[in-house]
Amino acid sequence: MKLNESFSIIRKIVFISIILICMFIVGAKAAKSDVNYVTIVFPENYETTVMTSNVNVSEILAENHIIILPDEIVSPSVDSLIDITKTITISKVTDEKKIIAEEIESVTTEELLGKYITITDKIIVEQVEIPYETITKDVSKEGTETKDKVLQNGKNGLKEIKYKVRYQDDKEIERTVISETIIKEPVDKIIQISTKITSRSGKRVSSQSPEAIAASVAGITPTIRSLNTSAYCACMACCGKTNGVTSSGNIAKEWYTVAAGSGYPIGTVIYIPALADKPNGGWFVVEDRGGAISNNKIDIFMGSHSQAIIFGRRNLECYIYQ
Repeated sequence: MKLNESFSIIRKIVFISIILICMFIVGAKAAKSDVNYVTIVFPENYETTVMTSNVNVSEILAENHIIILPDEIVSPSVDSLIDITKTITISKVTDEKKIIAEEIESVTTEELLGKYITITDKIIVEQVEIPYETITKDVSKEGTETKDKVLQNGKNGLKEIKYKVRYQDDKEIERTVISETIIKEPVDKIIQISTKITSRSGKRVSSQSPEAIAASVAGITPTIRSLNTSAYCACMACCGKTNGVTSSGNIAKEWYTVAAGSGYPIGTVIYIPALADKPNGGWFVVEDRGGAISNNKIDIFMGSHSQAIIFGRRNLECYIYQ
């Protein structure tokens, strides 16, 4: 009887010891494991917080009997670990996301490379002409007939321009000026508008008085030349005829008409200071030509052959208005 009681007491002690050991082991494991509080958010904006020692998303969902439907996605993904936020979000896959996913999956690598756009930049240097400007100087009198004279011919300039040009698939899409350098400055064209004294047809100024002739060229800058000056009359010896008709068609007039070379158009006004004391005050108009007359020589019409002989030949300073 005593032996059975002793065996029963020993068995109870062993059983209690085993239970204590198991509790110790479980407690030790629990102590070593980190317990996490994870928030699970559902598509309906409902959320719950669970306590778990797992860190894998799929295991956390499995131990809480949560099943992911085909039209749902999980963030972080089921194959990953929970992140620092300790939140698992389950959301519905929208139609837009499905379409984008399908489009991405349908594009091949070759198609992606085919859609790649090449952008290149190049530096280009070009030389461009600079157009000259035309400057007009009006020295004519109001209400009078005028003529134009080119005092200076225009010339284009030249500049060098450096561009940065951007190409897309060899097609220019943008051009930016980096610098401009003037190689040659343009030369302006200068035109002078002056009072027209006579026309090429031989029509002269309306009045033959020295004052009228001088007034007709007011404002015009003359060309000063030294011309070999002689005289002639309307005789056979001087002209080979006696009617006195000049090349302009007008009748020659004493101390007014001058015969000059073709370099001086009919109607050109000439002022000779050395003859300022003469009846015409030194003012003459080109109305005639002569076979032996060059551009360095002029003949002044006289009333008689003797006057022409007396005048002789001399070099005189002449102011030429053209």
